[in-house]
Amino acid sequence: MEVVESEAGSTYRAVYTVKIAGAVYVLHCFQKKSSSGVATPKPDMDLVRERLKVALAHAGQAPP
Repeated sequence: MEVVESEAGSTYRAVYTVKIAGAVYVLHCFQKKSSSGVATPKPDMDLVRERLKVALAHAGQAPP
């Protein structure tokens, strides 16, 4: 799930998952700095994917 909030001309995003063994893991939060496009930058998505693997391992679950 991705939460997007705009404030004073800036866009902030929080990418997180809510259902891993009853716990909430915040995987990555950042300010979107790109003035073009709506996609999340690849380095940020790569970091989210890596942190999701770590969160799943912590919760004792296999990656999807």
